[in-house]
Amino acid sequence: MAESLKNTLSHYLTPQGAARMREELRELMQVERPKIVEIVSWAAGNGDRSENGDYLYGKRRLREIDRRARFLSKRLEHALVVDPAAQTARDRVFFGARVSYIDEEDISHDVTIVGCDEADMTRGEISLVSPVARALMRARVGDEVSLQTPGGPVMLEILSITYP
Repeated sequence: MAESLKNTLSHYLTPQGAARMREELRELMQVERPKIVEIVSWAAGNGDRSENGDYLYGKRRLREIDRRARFLSKRLEHALVVDPAAQTARDRVFFGARVSYIDEEDISHDVTIVGCDEADMTRGEISLVSPVARALMRARVGDEVSLQTPGGPVMLEILSITYP
């Protein structure tokens, strides 16, 4: 049952995350792939393909593009797009929440809980199945939650919760 729930949670996306994935798929299929196909066609006409770097690189890049496109298509096909702005229980941490918390060393952190495929720490976005997100889920401002780390449990205090 827990594995089934985790698989379902792995399909969650914010509307922005789904849009980024659709844009990446469009860019791959309508811009990058046609350019590579043109290069491969040109290189194939130059004779011996076994020693033709443009041909070999182009074929490898086409496989990479096709693999990524299949991945994105499948993910978008099974995605559950959840708009955090529609969250009614805004006093608790749920999918899409922007959470500020402080750890035991008085270091402040700001994270947004997003889908597995859209998490990006450079934007402060963490996956909803990550240990930090799991520890924060359902907490309220002022709550202290325990985060299990390899070095032992760490207490986190929720400072604020906001939604778009």
